[in-house]
Amino acid sequence: MYRRDVPPMPAPESSSPALLLSGGGARAAYQVGVLKGLRDILPSGIANPFPIICGTSAGGLNAAGIACQADRFSVGIELLENIWANFHTHQVYRTDVLGVWACALRFLATLMIGRLGQNQAVSLLDNRPLRQLLSRHLDMERLPVMIEAGHLHALAITASGYTSGESVSFFQGHPELQPWARSRRIGVRTDLSVDHLMASAAIPVIFPAVRVHREFFGDGAVRQLAPISPALHLGADRVLVIGVSSKNQVRRQREQVNSYPSIAQIIAHIMANAFIDSLEGDIERLNRVNHTISLIPPEVRAGAGVALRPVQVLTIAPPNNVIENMALRHVDSLPYSVRMFVQGSGATRKSGAGVLSYLLFEAEYSRALIELGYTDAINRREEILAFMGQDPMPGAASDGTASASP
Repeated sequence: MYRRDVPPMPAPESSSPALLLSGGGARAAYQVGVLKGLRDILPSGIANPFPIICGTSAGGLNAAGIACQADRFSVGIELLENIWANFHTHQVYRTDVLGVWACALRFLATLMIGRLGQNQAVSLLDNRPLRQLLSRHLDMERLPVMIEAGHLHALAITASGYTSGESVSFFQGHPELQPWARSRRIGVRTDLSVDHLMASAAIPVIFPAVRVHREFFGDGAVRQLAPISPALHLGADRVLVIGVSSKNQVRRQREQVNSYPSIAQIIAHIMANAFIDSLEGDIERLNRVNHTISLIPPEVRAGAGVALRPVQVLTIAPPNNVIENMALRHVDSLPYSVRMFVQGSGATRKSGAGVLSYLLFEAEYSRALIELGYTDAINRREEILAFMGQDPMPGAASDGTASASP
């Protein structure tokens, strides 16, 4: 029987903070650390501080973990921490010699001679273990119960359609929520399942595409031009974004480079474009729109029929290059078969550490990221409380003892 003794957050009509978890493979362990920090910063006794939860790729897996336990926020975080802090790569994709090289050889053979009429998945890695892990730990049947009880307004998981070329945000939520359609991005109401999570996390080439309804889908970060858009369509008035990387604010002087970029460096560049750049660009656009709206008096906007409204965004993300450096320090924790597989691409060197940071699903690395995320959240305690509409008491400890504002 599901617990209903924990009071839900205020109805979306009065307060609609959204949680947005971006993609990033193994980097998503950082998000769990930030969520732990939020749990210790926010007042205790709140079931779920985020009525609207949106996730993409590995961030979508974390989003589902929180949403399925929306009546007990701390339990959802404990679930995620237990998974990430004890992760091993073989729980995400096959790491045995046969599994690794069979996939690689099949992929190369397909490039040379095609699939010869066979309609089978082709990818560099076999991620069927991830499906088993998600099916075992995430009770997706709790979602409608959480929504009906008022603990959750909506959960959205975004994937990229290979045929349509559209960014599709599959959402499950309050009956009044409506689908949407914009250029190259749509929102589709559905009953979310592990299939949607697997599709959203299917990094192109590395993991196989997943069929959902009538189309095959890949990683939701690909072609996601407006990552914040699903949260706004679902009614958010402010969005907390937990990213997995951030660029330096000070532009550095270009360095002289003589060596040709490695395969891993090129792939990391492509991944950063999908997982990081689009989110940063969307936040930049939103800030410009907010500034423009602030210059127009509310009565003028109302008289002109302008429906735009300011949306507050708070981003928590690690400093630039920190995660890549962490990955290099933990490269030896990768299974030998995988380490040998990626070594030739340059992924185990500094220039290619970006790829390594996405694929290193190992406990030591995950725990380091969780600790980093937790520290970053605690260090921004007052900023987070202000964003969430809480009034920090002077000298209050960051253990959930702060009082809510009247």
